[in-house]
This record gives sequence, C-alpha cells and structure tokens, in this order.
Amino acid sequence: MAEYWGYHLVLDCKGCDTKKVTSRDNIYDFIKILVKEIDMKAYKEPMIEHFATHNPDAAGFSFVQLIETSSITGHLVDKNGDAYIDIFSCKEFEIETVKKVLDKFFTPKKIKVTFLTRQA
Repeated sequence: MAEYWGYHLVLDCKGCDTKKVTSRDNIYDFIKILVKEIDMKAYKEPMIEHFATHNPDAAGFSFVQLIETSSITGHLVDKNGDAYIDIFSCKEFEIETVKKVLDKFFTPKKIKVTFLTRQA
C-alpha cells in the first residue's frame, strides 16, 4: 500500500450464519481476534448493543471498538445474517487477514469489499 493518512475498509457481507451474527459472545470474540490479527491496539472494551428491535428487517447487534489508530464498527442483521463492517485506521493492515477472521466468525456467503485511501 502507498502511504496515506488513513485506510478505510468497508465490508458488505451477505448471508452470514444467523446463529453467529446473533451471538453477542461470538461478536465479542470476533472483535478481540480481529484487533489482534491486524496488529492494532484496542482502547478499552468494545461497545456491543442490540438495536432496532422495533423493525425486524433491521434488528441486530451494532458494535464499536476504538483502536489507537481509529475504529472498527459494524452492524449485523438478525433476520438474514447480513453484516456491514468498517475498519478505519491510519496504520496499514492486511485486507486478506480481515477477510479470514470474518470467514471464521461469521461465514458469509459473499463479501463485497470497498477500500478507500484517505488523504486531505
């Protein structure tokens, strides 16, 4: 990767295992392992909350893990197992490593990858 101020990975994941995306414990473990595997440093514990229970099409866990170099965020949909995960960091990281951890914890049927470099 060239040198930029920031790197932003956007992952749109289709059809993950619904048992895995609805498990707070699995989400917690995913965050902890991901931070370790991409060599980041977590700031405190992740925030993991279940939202949108009034709307069955959108209900699911959302999470935020602050890292020294920015953040890892996501929303997981209970109904269909879709997952939307973002990693933003001024420190470089390997996209393939992120995808491997994602596969291990959520087993998506399809992953759409968007990668942005940030420079003001």
